Amino acid sequence: MELEKDFVNVLKILSPGTSIRTVLDDLMRARMGALIVVGTEGVLDIADGGFRMNVDFTPQRLVELSKMDGAIILSEDMKKILYSNTLLVPDAKIKTKETGTRHQAAERTAKQTGAIVFAVSERRNKITVYYGNQKYVLDETSEILRRATETLQILEKQKEIFNDLMINLNILEINNLVTLSDVCGVLQRIEIIKRISDMVRRYLVELGKEGIIVSMRLKELTKNLNKERETILQDYFKSKFSKVDTLLEEMNFDVLLETSDLPKILFEELHDKSVSPRGIRILNKTNLAMGQVELLINNFKTLDEILNADKESLIKILKDQKIINSLNRDIGNLREKIMAGKLV
Repeated sequence: MELEKDFVNVLKILSPGTSIRTVLDDLMRARMGALIVVGTEGVLDIADGGFRMNVDFTPQRLVELSKMDGAIILSEDMKKILYSNTLLVPDAKIKTKETGTRHQAAERTAKQTGAIVFAVSERRNKITVYYGNQKYVLDETSEILRRATETLQILEKQKEIFNDLMINLNILEINNLVTLSDVCGVLQRIEIIKRISDMVRRYLVELGKEGIIVSMRLKELTKNLNKERETILQDYFKSKFSKVDTLLEEMNFDVLLETSDLPKILFEELHDKSVSPRGIRILNKTNLAMGQVELLINNFKTLDEILNADKESLIKILKDQKIINSLNRDIGNLREKIMAGKLV
């Protein structure tokens, strides 16, 4: 997971508009091959010959040096061009699936030293990034933007389904008619949206400033999603919150899509049955403070009991008639919106 996070940071330095991405795009457009290594730790041990440069990095200078054979070695911060026309001789025993000598050297160097290595192929007209055991082929910005937009459209459809499920769950909770499959259906859709959102975010890393419109739309679609997820888990799993949270996070996507298995996995129940929410999610949509919500739930246990409590019982707990009047108004407004099929 840590390596994956590091690799995302590698992609950030390659987003459109950065100096190194400008160089790589220029090389690809000119159909020039290149092998560029970032960092010297372990790299100089496998480097043979070439010219010591130690000059400031500029895109123009790097493009010119790429006209020579061999690898170019940059400093860790990519502010200096340290060596050019260098032959990389990594351990030939390191496995590689690449066929060309440039890409074989790039992959083996990345695996052996942990350095970031860029290989530009003039024949395939592709930019390949190697980092540790990871390999990634950079696409043109227009292609990444197309894929990001298509994925965003899928996300929009999933959000529509989620909204319908939430409207239905609200109605069921107000009427105390929720079943295990209803809860699992909502949680399943949230996880699907989260996974698709992660895909879009990965594209946004590569797009940089070019992805600002996609980024704005993604924020709109995922707004409050984590909060809804958390309160649903608190409502239905209580002491098992952390366990179920982890189960969902780590669940294989194929398993996630099998809705019939979710009640068994999450609730440890073989058959569908009724279940009552504690009321955290609905009560958080009122003007009650969190401490007051906790008082009600600790005393009444379920949302249904709270909604049907008489004034005397509420006074004993909340101690303030004004708070109770405000709660009743909020519940009345929520009930009206929910029964009208509105999202709250």
